[in-house]
Amino acid sequence: MSVRNLYVTAMEPESGKSVVSLGLMELLSSRVERLGFFRPIVPTEPDAQLDLMRSRYDAAVGHALTAEAASATQPYDELRKRVVEAYKPLEAECDFVLCEGTDFTGAAPALDFGLNADLANELGAPVLVVVRGGEPEQTAASVRAARGALATKGCSIFGVVVNRVPVEFMDEIPGALDPSGEPVYLIPETDELSYPTMADVTDALDARVVVAGSLGREVRDVRIAAMSVEHFVEHLVEGALVIVPADRPDILAATVASTVSPEIPSVAGVLLTGGQELADGTRRLLANTPFPVLEVHALTHEAAAAVQSVRGRLGPEDEGKIAAALGLFEASVDTDELAERIALDRPARVTPIMFEYELIERAKAVPRKIVLPEGDDERILRAAEILLRRGVVDLTILGVAAELRARAASLGVDISGAELVDPLTSPLRENFALKYYELRKHKGATEELAYDRVANPSYFGTMLVHTGAADGMVSGAAHTTADTIRPAFEIIKASEGVSVVSSVFLMCLADRVLVYGDCAVNPKPDAAQLADIAISSAETAGVFGIEPRIAMLSYSTGESGKGEDVDRVREATAAVRERRPDLMVEGPIQYDAAVDAAVAELKLPGSEVAGRATVFVFPDLEAGNVAYKAVQRSSGAVAVGPVLQGLNKPVNDLSRGCTVTDIVNTVAITAIQAGS
Repeated sequence: MSVRNLYVTAMEPESGKSVVSLGLMELLSSRVERLGFFRPIVPTEPDAQLDLMRSRYDAAVGHALTAEAASATQPYDELRKRVVEAYKPLEAECDFVLCEGTDFTGAAPALDFGLNADLANELGAPVLVVVRGGEPEQTAASVRAARGALATKGCSIFGVVVNRVPVEFMDEIPGALDPSGEPVYLIPETDELSYPTMADVTDALDARVVVAGSLGREVRDVRIAAMSVEHFVEHLVEGALVIVPADRPDILAATVASTVSPEIPSVAGVLLTGGQELADGTRRLLANTPFPVLEVHALTHEAAAAVQSVRGRLGPEDEGKIAAALGLFEASVDTDELAERIALDRPARVTPIMFEYELIERAKAVPRKIVLPEGDDERILRAAEILLRRGVVDLTILGVAAELRARAASLGVDISGAELVDPLTSPLRENFALKYYELRKHKGATEELAYDRVANPSYFGTMLVHTGAADGMVSGAAHTTADTIRPAFEIIKASEGVSVVSSVFLMCLADRVLVYGDCAVNPKPDAAQLADIAISSAETAGVFGIEPRIAMLSYSTGESGKGEDVDRVREATAAVRERRPDLMVEGPIQYDAAVDAAVAELKLPGSEVAGRATVFVFPDLEAGNVAYKAVQRSSGAVAVGPVLQGLNKPVNDLSRGCTVTDIVNTVAITAIQAGS
């Protein structure tokens, strides 16, 4: 693939080009194996935007100069030369480089725009220009000015993004634009992206962190505490930064109360002013607050003025804001059309980042409702915010609504888009109890037991799926696998023709995605169950775009081995061939012969599976669990799962050590299963 690039620049400050760059990198990461990100001039080192692209996309990043060094570089040609010299090594190692222009730190934005146009030409990059939206005629004039200025500079214009468009003008602006020019993409204004975080406040004011809390919390408003406690509480709002002199322990105590009382809005953080030393009792009071406490020596009015000038930015740690930015970009811009215009072909190899992107995109295509029964787990709430902000699925979270909202507020996450349901008080409980009783009375269930049983979140969530009120369920962050799958076995049951419910892990290696089963559910499957696992695993592979070539694993390959275990695998392989002659399957086969073409040629020449297997069926749980963890830990592979298969409706289990990303991916997988 020839090297390609694109230069993103803005016409003026605060146009939101970082959101555009992030959206483009998310798109590119799904189609470009060796991705680069370049900023000719950065405000300071380290640069948050470079750090974000490096950490999130494993991209090669680079820059030429800091703003200070660029100002001191003379003559102008020398500046351009240094940018090209810094860019060329990055270009040599990447298949595509996204370039992002300067941040308009100088006094004259027009000079910055001219510099970016010149640098785009020097780098041979077409330009995607970002302008800030406004009233229709004003926006049309800005688009004309951007096109004209770039044309005058001789730039190749890729298109125009009109960002931060007031929502009331979104429908009117297209009619005011010249349709004959390059494509114009509209992105509406959203308050969520303009809010600074407590980390932004810390950096901008060079504040000392007294209590770390969560520095990613968004500052939605500011409250200066200059009144008595009772009046202060009356004026407190959700997400406020409280600015208060350090000698006001009464205000600090009231602020701490906001984390435990659902009646008091939860704050983003506290900024202590004046430089006074905190009393020991006050320090103990603040020690375990979930919100950050910062300290500056400036007086209260000076600190308040400084805070007003702090602007939000996207940093690697801002998961909620990143999700909001990507959700906004993907909802506003036709990414398939963009990919086609950039001429991005689907790569032959699939990296973990590419696979995770595809999961999210496929889940978003047909929105499903997924129930999360573990609303009291912090990771669940953080994952829920990401899923909601990106528009991946609709969510039902189980728990006491007031407690869930208070917990989310104390964590600084937004779950306002989720449906919150308390199984204990839900009007559905009685109906679910009757349905459960009918399903289980042959097993001795009584009506009283059924009524108690469905109050359990795992059972209530499973009933939501069973009755069609939800499309799937994800649980296990705080419960065992048995707690998750037992209700599914009792209520949802196995699909027709499937004798055993099993699981797979989707193993995202550096260059491909493999399917490993069963690594989590069945300890010692017999031959018929192994055949079921193989067929179910092949079907799961197909759902996720992986061509199934099944390797029935054993310690022996072909006809060379004898013994009960290898005979069981041989019998299972024959059963798969008889039941599903359309599937490619080989067994018994050793792992090396299944993945290595050279070994396959020696041991099973001519096999359509050996050396190219994508679905690996292990002979028992011990072998499968050891193998997936060994591959995960020794190769750096991303193991997504376990994904349960063989049920009538999708219910998936999480590891109790799961990360927020694991939860997001598993919810996306569940939605895709529901859609298939």
